[in-house]
Amino acid sequence: MSQPGKIYFKDKTLFINETGKGIHIIDNTNPSSPKSLGFLAIPGNYDLAILGNTLYADSYIDLVAFDISNISAIHEISRIERLFNHNSPMGLTYNPQVGILTDWKKVSTITIEENDCKKVMQPWGGMYYSDGIALSASSSFSPQSAVAPNSNTGIGGSMARFTIANKHLYALDSYYMDVVDISNQSDTKAKNEIQLTWQAETLFPVKSSLFIGTKSGMYIYNIESPASPVLLSKFEHVRSCDPVVVEGDYAYVTLRGGTSCGGYSNQLDVVNIKDLTKPVLEETYLMKNPHGLGIENGTLFICDGSDGLKVYDASDVHSISKHQLAHYDKINAFDIIPYQNIAMMIGSEGLYQYDYSDLKNIKLLSTLSIVKQ
Repeated sequence: MSQPGKIYFKDKTLFINETGKGIHIIDNTNPSSPKSLGFLAIPGNYDLAILGNTLYADSYIDLVAFDISNISAIHEISRIERLFNHNSPMGLTYNPQVGILTDWKKVSTITIEENDCKKVMQPWGGMYYSDGIALSASSSFSPQSAVAPNSNTGIGGSMARFTIANKHLYALDSYYMDVVDISNQSDTKAKNEIQLTWQAETLFPVKSSLFIGTKSGMYIYNIESPASPVLLSKFEHVRSCDPVVVEGDYAYVTLRGGTSCGGYSNQLDVVNIKDLTKPVLEETYLMKNPHGLGIENGTLFICDGSDGLKVYDASDVHSISKHQLAHYDKINAFDIIPYQNIAMMIGSEGLYQYDYSDLKNIKLLSTLSIVKQ
């Protein structure tokens, strides 16, 4: 791995996105000794989700489905071209005259006036244009995923742009959400396009509800009719990056400022969602630079950026900060999947796996390091 993005887990197998290039496939039967199974090259790939033996991934502005029943012979089975026709999950738009810009390199230094809104270099390594965004090979802009588990799908991290529920794939496309019928996995069909009120970032499905984290707040949709989501309510907050996870009657939302998302808030919000039509802020806890998060059976994991991984007992939502179980401060933590007492975390140095079966003695099991290029 050199620039890992989204992390996804299914059937004892880890799928780790290599930003813009494809997916590493890792046998995680023994988390103490993960083993590489191969690499699926997908140009322009940032996100994935799995239903049964079919892996769905973005490839620039297309949605591609792969048969992964035989890991050694993965092959494409269907494709929807130009599905992401507003703004692809990686931030690139399609221009029918010139195609799509896939890479660039600097050959000279130029000065750009601050009031030139059509092209301004961004701190994450890309450049906004009137028709989209160009990304450099070293761009740090890497949207990732969040998926809730069920019997036939996998589990993703908390910064999701792809998720699956009721045999439908939901994929964020800038100010829109695409709904794709995947009941026939060799013949995927785009069914609907939902306009969202602000730029959406993450998805998290729970039963018949879909929680969407946006730069301005959390939106809750009813997906009982999977092809036609219905807005139930929204919880607004200051402009900020906003991944969301849910357990029981509470949604846990991390807000991160000082980035391309705007704003300056760095905090954890706990939102009461017992009444899905009326979400209410329950508590707010200050953080340093929170990114992804995960929760299982009341144990809350927060990737607090340069301040590392933090683990809390969240059984009492009113005193989370008083019940910190662990703090790993010498890593730069980005996203995490806690599942059956194993926490799989992506950080700037690679993949870390922890055994938290004994919350008083959380143990590091293994690491997969990033190879600097």
